[in-house]
Amino acid sequence: MILVSKLAALRAITGVLVAFFSLSVAAQQVVRIGAAHFPPYTVRPEQGGDTGLLSQLIAALNQVQGDYRFVMVPTSIPRRFRDFQEGRIDMAIFENPDWGWRAIDHVEVDLGLEDAEIFVARNTEGRQQDYFATLQDKRLALFSGYHYAFAGFNADPKYLAEHYNSTLTYSHDSNLLMVQRGRADIALVTRSYLSDYLIRNPGSAGQFLASERVDQVYHHYALLRPGAPISGGELNALLQRVRGNGDMLRIFQPYRITVKAPGQ
Repeated sequence: MILVSKLAALRAITGVLVAFFSLSVAAQQVVRIGAAHFPPYTVRPEQGGDTGLLSQLIAALNQVQGDYRFVMVPTSIPRRFRDFQEGRIDMAIFENPDWGWRAIDHVEVDLGLEDAEIFVARNTEGRQQDYFATLQDKRLALFSGYHYAFAGFNADPKYLAEHYNSTLTYSHDSNLLMVQRGRADIALVTRSYLSDYLIRNPGSAGQFLASERVDQVYHHYALLRPGAPISGGELNALLQRVRGNGDMLRIFQPYRITVKAPGQ
């Protein structure tokens, strides 16, 4: 009889705890972050099980507070603008206002993260940094939909084809392989991506010549849509917590992404 009473009490306590945590989760405001393929930040999110840096940042943001639940919503490079304007996503992240956002209402939050787009060629005997001085006589391997500074941030495939000898793909790995195999002269990738590629492909070390010339410095922002569940000030405060506990450095520094104070 005593055992039955104890079991009943345990079930009652378990029920209360489940109800409490269910209410706690339900009370959290969901913030939907658009995830477009942008390695190593976001890696094929539409396939599930994303292993990019965004998933780590989301976990860190969820861990430092309980008022919001940040979730990832797959989108694509060209579709993210429409998803943002139609309210399917609340936030676009690892963005720059110059990448097609100027005419779209948004609130900018400085992430304090800096990366750079660089030119990568095959490392052949005698080739030096002056190889990157001009692009007009080079075959370029570019990522479709990306905004490059050398092209005036014009991502239109027709423009790139008419003004540059460019091949557009949806894979940075493919672009680097094209350079390795002599099918392209130069690929453009972020410094973080090249670092990640060489970690995954150690046999490629020494085969590439990376440019000292920078196409553009990526100073990353989070862009919030008007009416998003979280304000710019609130998001900035949470990012400060993630920076303060060391998670920002832990996540991004291994990929040669500079972690700076916002506004620097």
